[in-house]
Amino acid sequence: MKPAICVFCGSRPGKEPRYLQAAVFLGHLMATEGIGLVYGGATSGLMGAVADSVLEKGGTVIGVLPEFLSSKEIAHKEITELILVPTMHERKLLMYEKSIAFIALPGGIGTLEELVEVTSWNQLGVLSKPIGILNVNGFFDPLLRQLDHMVEEGFLDSQTREWIEVSADPEELFEKIIKRSRI
Repeated sequence: MKPAICVFCGSRPGKEPRYLQAAVFLGHLMATEGIGLVYGGATSGLMGAVADSVLEKGGTVIGVLPEFLSSKEIAHKEITELILVPTMHERKLLMYEKSIAFIALPGGIGTLEELVEVTSWNQLGVLSKPIGILNVNGFFDPLLRQLDHMVEEGFLDSQTREWIEVSADPEELFEKIIKRSRI
């Protein structure tokens, strides 16, 4: 199996067109560089856009979707492999296992939860994989300020905070993630 990056992102497109543009650019870049996509398995929003863009360039896409969401998020039937699992916990675990790294694009509470969980797992030593935030249009600025505040107040170690790569440029972030993943 080719190396793959897990992308966390919204099942909605968001209001800002740059979010969709970034998802498409990242997907094209991943496929062109021979890196597969692991993601939530839906056709909608940024999730569908990143999957479709990887497929457009001949890349591999693995979607992991809980059975109960297969109609709500509309399972993507055109991807390389769609894996249906019983629970959200199994979804995330499988996504984490199949990935060499993680990139978060703009999204909602699910995206935030996944990003925080992999960061926590890295901090605890459960995982040791690069994490990146594609900070399109400053979307993640409030979260980044909160993480810095947690470090300042002694609730988060600086090493965990520094482990998270951040860029508004998909190419720059991709290069940083690939360099850290040592492939």
